[in-house]
Amino acid sequence: MIDTDMRYYEQKPASGKAPESLVILLHGLGADGRDLMGLAPFFAERLPDTAFVAPDAPFPCDMAPMGRQWFSLQEWTPETILAGAKSVVPVLDAFIEAQIARFDVAPEKLVLAGFSQGAAMSLYCGLRFRAPPAGILGYSGWLIGEEDFGGEGMQTVPVHLIHGEADPVVPVFAWRHASETLRKAGYPVGGEVRPGLAHGIDDAGIASGAGFLERVLKV
Repeated sequence: MIDTDMRYYEQKPASGKAPESLVILLHGLGADGRDLMGLAPFFAERLPDTAFVAPDAPFPCDMAPMGRQWFSLQEWTPETILAGAKSVVPVLDAFIEAQIARFDVAPEKLVLAGFSQGAAMSLYCGLRFRAPPAGILGYSGWLIGEEDFGGEGMQTVPVHLIHGEADPVVPVFAWRHASETLRKAGYPVGGEVRPGLAHGIDDAGIASGAGFLERVLKV
């Protein structure tokens, strides 16, 4: 059963002031919201007036004894992955709307950021949100639903994608494909491949992501 009241973890602005912007962090398969909250203190060094929120995905992971998932990946086909992403968008949209209202920030001061399956969901949901967010930051993810590009309801959003060159879980081809597809569709895309990195986030990737957040949120 889908959990429509998702548990979440948060870090309020390091400045102690009311938030001027919001970053929502979406974890990967088999993890939970606490996994990506470790990024918040590093990002906050450049963004002291930003709040960070990381929800638990709405489903228990069906491939591990612990952790959560946004949708099942037991059947890895484009059709089942697209159906899974579509099924969870209403719940994720509602969560985003609730956080925007709670922190009283506009969508243009929101960034969706994610790792692996969370990066795929950040891209899928962020590109289709009711208003364009400030940007989308993805680590080790992939692109879902590219057949929608150019259609109604798609937002033009800055995207920054970072991927490990030696990723055995989501091969680096996914980074190349997503970057090229987005650029051809007219999206401003940045990011990098991290040499020798497997399925993870390294210090250089954190710095690259922090730089992107600073560029799109401090405007």
